[in-house]
Amino acid sequence: MNIDGILNGYVIDHITAGKAMLIYRHLRLDKLDCSVAIIKNAKSQRMGRKDIIKIDELIPIDLEILGYIDPSVTVNIIRDGALADKKHLALPERVVNVIHCKNPRCITQIEQEIEHVFVLADREKGVYRCHYCEVPHKSEEKFEV
Repeated sequence: MNIDGILNGYVIDHITAGKAMLIYRHLRLDKLDCSVAIIKNAKSQRMGRKDIIKIDELIPIDLEILGYIDPSVTVNIIRDGALADKKHLALPERVVNVIHCKNPRCITQIEQEIEHVFVLADREKGVYRCHYCEVPHKSEEKFEV
């Protein structure tokens, strides 16, 4: 398999195997006019199997969504064909409009214009709490696939 190198763009590496398409959808990479390569189930010494996404353009990337979907992700920023920066992600302290509160009594269910704000309550267990009603949300429940 041959995937061209990137002159300017991103390599999103160390994605947990099977999560590349989820990231692709939530970052809305289908809307881009540039090349996007998705490599699924690549061999990895550290992870066994992993996914990789290559984006052949420097665009705004929402690191909050990336960190929430898969905190083990590494984002490599490529400029002029060389690695310019490497970001190691973790669960973000706060996520806005990434998770939606499931509590039918929460103000976010009544007032449609209010942002859905969740705050990290327990990093080890990946538990977030709604800013308004404090209903917990586990990071494993993340997104619908």
